[in-house]
Amino acid sequence: MLHPPRNAMVLAAGLGVRMRPLTDAVPKPLIKVAGKALIDYGLDRLADAGVERAVVNVHHLAEQIERHLAGRRRPKIVISDERGLLLGTGGGVVKALPLLGSEPFYLLNSDTVWIDGGTPDLQRLAEAFDAANMDALLLLAPATGSIGYAGRGDFFMAGDGRLTARSEREVAPFVYAGAAILAPALFQDPPAGEFPLTDLFARARQAGRLYGLRLDGLWMHVGTPDAIARAEAAITTVR
Repeated sequence: MLHPPRNAMVLAAGLGVRMRPLTDAVPKPLIKVAGKALIDYGLDRLADAGVERAVVNVHHLAEQIERHLAGRRRPKIVISDERGLLLGTGGGVVKALPLLGSEPFYLLNSDTVWIDGGTPDLQRLAEAFDAANMDALLLLAPATGSIGYAGRGDFFMAGDGRLTARSEREVAPFVYAGAAILAPALFQDPPAGEFPLTDLFARARQAGRLYGLRLDGLWMHVGTPDAIARAEAAITTVR
């Protein structure tokens, strides 16, 4: 890219079902890991990457998230309100597109946490993104060796970074780490209403325009209450 994305979308509207009972009273993005709310890990990384504006969608316990973000200046926070309806990860981005501009933007899950290796991974994504050939560039973590992840992976990655999805019976070496750069072209003629981003990833994959970049560092999948302690141990060790 000529310059890193200036805008970002942070997905924070989920119900956090697997984090219950914690999320009965606190939205998942505000759950603290090593003394810091999950959403602040991502927003701090975006600020360090030069992002000027982050659109944050809200639904479950939205007022708590709004209060938490009210004092943040870097990046500037813009709320995309989904209180009245849940739109899913794909529909949520579609609703926010007018706020995100016409250039590629960062996408972050509000609960994604990782420890960078050398060059920050958001910078590496920006350097690797090629709008002529990519509709989406996903940050991928190894399915084995990542903290808190016990799934079967999401993708196989070719030498040029192009992605193919695993079949139901396969085990894939890489899992989507909840960070990406997306081009507005990915959202041409989207489904109406609620739908997952994975639908658009599948369409881009079929067109040969879905790519991946291996995370340089350690990814933590903080998906359940018992994963918090393991993530805190890793973060504390680095500090």
